[in-house]
Amino acid sequence: MKRCHWCRGNALYEEYHDKEWGVPVFDDRKLFEFIILEGAQAGLSWLTILKRRENYRSAFAGFDPEKVARFNESDRERLLKDAGIIRNRLKISSAISNARCFIEVCEEYGSFARYIWKFVDGRPLQNKFCQMSDLPASTPLSDVISKDMKGRGFKFFGTTICYAHMQATGMVNDHIVDCPRHGECAKLAHGTPWQGD
Repeated sequence: MKRCHWCRGNALYEEYHDKEWGVPVFDDRKLFEFIILEGAQAGLSWLTILKRRENYRSAFAGFDPEKVARFNESDRERLLKDAGIIRNRLKISSAISNARCFIEVCEEYGSFARYIWKFVDGRPLQNKFCQMSDLPASTPLSDVISKDMKGRGFKFFGTTICYAHMQATGMVNDHIVDCPRHGECAKLAHGTPWQGD
């Protein structure tokens, strides 16, 4: 397989590329998982976070936003001592406060998925980049989404992290055109929930 070159040479990275990256995500818990992981990644490589993903799952209550929102100071201290995750006080605190913001969005829109996918009218954007160097770090749309989420209280969700989140959750298909996953992910764009709502 001629994969996007960023994942080549590492089995964990390749599996993530082949099975997850660019696949549309409409499940709220999965979307919350990526918000936590993307926030933890700030300033680090995605592979660093992928290697700790299961540790994060355990540390953050299976990525259940309701449970994470109830974390208290003793939970913060527990997380700061957990060598299996990135022990950054600001990132840990933001994950907890983001859970509360996440729940507020769900209450307003019925689900977080309905909120986030409205920015692309329920249909993944299909880019046709020929090489990885063509991929942007952010876009005017990620600027808009990031600004809206920051206005709702989300932390560690600037425009670059937002765009990475869009790529990871399939809001945008950024596989290069000669990567087999480009066409496979493009097929998943049809019949998505709420299209045309």
